[in-house]
Amino acid sequence: MVELKNINSLLKLNNGVTIPCVGYGTFRTPNDVAEKAVEDAINVGYRLIDTAAVYGNEEGVGKGIKDSGIDRHRLFVTSKLWNTDRGYESTKKALDATLQRLQMDYLDLYLIHWPANRKQFGDKAAEINAETWRAMEDAYHEGKLRAIGLSNFMPNHYQELMKTATVAPAVDQIEVHPGWTHAEEIKFLQAHNVLVEAWGPLGGQGASVMTNPTMVELAKKYGKSTAQLSLRWILQQGVLPLPKSVHADRMKQNTDIFDFEISDEDMQKISALPNLGGQCRVPDDVDF
Repeated sequence: MVELKNINSLLKLNNGVTIPCVGYGTFRTPNDVAEKAVEDAINVGYRLIDTAAVYGNEEGVGKGIKDSGIDRHRLFVTSKLWNTDRGYESTKKALDATLQRLQMDYLDLYLIHWPANRKQFGDKAAEINAETWRAMEDAYHEGKLRAIGLSNFMPNHYQELMKTATVAPAVDQIEVHPGWTHAEEIKFLQAHNVLVEAWGPLGGQGASVMTNPTMVELAKKYGKSTAQLSLRWILQQGVLPLPKSVHADRMKQNTDIFDFEISDEDMQKISALPNLGGQCRVPDDVDF
């Protein structure tokens, strides 16, 4: 693994584009809160900002970036295509709308938020994903996107997509946190040179990651918070975490994860924790 010294140490995607090793997530951050939160995150030091059309906050994220005064080209901005916009023409229109809301002329990374599945679309699911990806490939070649990728795609979806893809996905953003490891999926994706990003790296609503006794005990051992321990555990797997907070002090704490290393034994202890909650949705079972 590349030596990581801070949140802006760079990882290289499979197309040569570089990306900061820790990002700032904006899931469930309302539009009117996102502007100040993103500006604060950039001031704290984050250079990777992650949003999505369905979050309803792209406009606020874009304003926060402008308010920060930092050059757009020094940032890595990600957004995602929502499920209702799948398909070739719909994807092109949705991307243009996202760029307009963000007040940008390109994205560093654009993801398909969820795969179309057989539960909803039967045999047409693969075709829908392929046409959506084709639109993203075209936007990539046009220079609107520096990289394209996936979110919530499991190995079966990836393998199906690669039957028709001409540009390999650079990223797959999936739920990863203690108690919800996706260990086999991570191994598969990394073996195919896909960078894994972790959404919900601290467990999210209703999760017990931060209060689990093993996590509390190990955090005390390393002189860190359970949040910092969780983020470090993710990083040491070669996965890029996307922590989210609207509080500047916690944003800062989430960057302080580069002055310690979790031992192999303790990594295994964390990886062995049972389900600690979170969203934990199975992509083939979702109906939205």
